[in-house]
Amino acid sequence: MKYIISTLGCKVNQYETQAMEALLQQHGHSPAKDGEQADAVIVNTCAVTAESGRKSRQTIRRLKEANPQAVLAVCGCYSQISDKDVAELGAQVIFGAADRKKLVDAVEEAVEKGLGCRYIDQPFKRRDFERLPSGAVSGRTRAMLKIQDGCVNFCSYCIIPYARGRLRSLPIPEAVPEVKKLRDLGYREVVLTGIEVASYGLDLPERPGLADLVCAVAEAAGEMRIRLSSLEPTVITEDFCRRLAAAGRLCRHFHLSLQSGCDKTLKAMNRKYDTARFYRAVELLREYFPGCALTCDLITGFPGETEEAHRETLEFIKKCAFESMHIFPYSRRPGTPADSMPGQVENAVKARRAHEAQEIARQMHQDFLRSCLGRSLPVLFETREDGLWSGHSDSYVLVSAPGENLRGQIRSVLISQVRGEQLFGHLDH
Repeated sequence: MKYIISTLGCKVNQYETQAMEALLQQHGHSPAKDGEQADAVIVNTCAVTAESGRKSRQTIRRLKEANPQAVLAVCGCYSQISDKDVAELGAQVIFGAADRKKLVDAVEEAVEKGLGCRYIDQPFKRRDFERLPSGAVSGRTRAMLKIQDGCVNFCSYCIIPYARGRLRSLPIPEAVPEVKKLRDLGYREVVLTGIEVASYGLDLPERPGLADLVCAVAEAAGEMRIRLSSLEPTVITEDFCRRLAAAGRLCRHFHLSLQSGCDKTLKAMNRKYDTARFYRAVELLREYFPGCALTCDLITGFPGETEEAHRETLEFIKKCAFESMHIFPYSRRPGTPADSMPGQVENAVKARRAHEAQEIARQMHQDFLRSCLGRSLPVLFETREDGLWSGHSDSYVLVSAPGENLRGQIRSVLISQVRGEQLFGHLDH
């Protein structure tokens, strides 16, 4: 069977897609080549915003039109909450945000026997962490390991708890051998990912925390780097930072979920911190991980956000001096409390506020890149082009340098130039 898989959304979706691809290849199937008609098309969808849902529908339509004879299978958060809409788009196999192994079996049956299937479970009845193959797409040097699923924060703008359900964590005794396996397969970096990794372990009997997990897998990682996905600032305490710094394998890149720099807006969003607590997290990370890159998410034009609140946010992001930012105009999501809140902001105003924040973010990014000049950064080299090898530093900045066969190596690079969004230098022997 020839297949095509398309992924939208977060790193968890990316992890689950590579796991499905691993399962398909274990069953003897292979990806369709460019221009080759597929027997099956799988779309792993996102629903974090209304725009994500629109892009998911657009992708489904495009791939169905390009592969009219293929079995169309759709899974992920969008199909979890909008399965009827997905069915109207012509999907024969419809799953939600769980049971990826069953999905692969259902796709095989649909191709062989022409039998469709719709399996949408009840997210809040999920109890078990779904075990899937860890790793990465063939040829990559960086692998992902999902350590956690689900979220019970119920931010007022977010639909994801209704798609992903309650917290489920991968126990430490199971995570450690997975990391050892990735190490033995030759990966040089593992990304620990999840829907809300700061809540890791709250569902497990002994309630281990994220720091317990990181310290345990760091011992098993050997020379592999460990990178964390998005963090809630509430998990970042002095003890957390001290333990992770002592573990020694952690990349100096921390993506913090900010969303707003105004306390009133944060409260309306049902976030669990204020700007003072967030800034304390920033200070701690910079104290224990000097030279670290801090990135964040920001929503502009949330219902009730005034111009004054927007200006507070702009001043706050300047104070935090982020390396880069993911900035989104607020997108109304039916089924969330924010969708029916008063004070909805006009689209033009949301877009203008996003642009203003992006201009500040662009300047902060350049400031960070310039701060790297003259420093030696550890870089995991991945690709070669025009005589230069490129890869990401532990602070997740793209770096290029000349050299011979550097693929998969972590080498120190003395930074000498900034060109656009990229750093250049030479191996620091």
